[in-house]
Amino acid sequence: MQVHIIKKDVKSINIKVKPNCEVILTAPTKTSKEHIAVVLKKREKWIDKKIAYFKEHQQKESKEYVSGENFLYLGRNYRLKVIESTHECVKLQRGYLYLSVRDKDDFRRKEKLVKSWYTDKAKIHFQKALKKYQPVVGIAIKNVSIREMKTRWGSCNASKSYINLNSLLIQKPTRCIEYVVFHELAHLVHPNHSRLFYNYLSIHMSDWKSRKEKLEN
Repeated sequence: MQVHIIKKDVKSINIKVKPNCEVILTAPTKTSKEHIAVVLKKREKWIDKKIAYFKEHQQKESKEYVSGENFLYLGRNYRLKVIESTHECVKLQRGYLYLSVRDKDDFRRKEKLVKSWYTDKAKIHFQKALKKYQPVVGIAIKNVSIREMKTRWGSCNASKSYINLNSLLIQKPTRCIEYVVFHELAHLVHPNHSRLFYNYLSIHMSDWKSRKEKLEN
């Protein structure tokens, strides 16, 4: 098991397993290697359980784009219905996600249509969240990039005022989208994950912890 260890100004040791199965341990600056090893040993079963869960989840998430599959959108599951049609499109209707495509057996085309639909919806909902929270930080954003990312929901380049958002975030509830957007916007004020940063989050989004938990689970 490989563990990425980060030492910084925090009060206690924290271990996180990301959906890509990356294990990250954050510890106070003066924490010894021996103490870290002891903590990892104690949490070994929990870490293994998390990794096993994410690996199983990744396998389940492999899509074939056939009728009957479930697709998430804004935190809700929608059953896919694939229809053969000369007019290709994707739309939500009466609790179903309809995928109209010329060739029902063309996996790549179906995948492209659905992903494009997700991206289009992401642009709309991410913009709503940005419009809501950008005035809070009071710093202009020069560029917002939306693309599919494997290891993170968002990132911020504070020096350039650039924000990147994961297009797959559109699958999560609106309150989770708002959390990620505000989290990245807050980095324009506090570029790192210091106490000041988390205090800032708590002041302007008092329920950020529950939003974060919902996002990760």
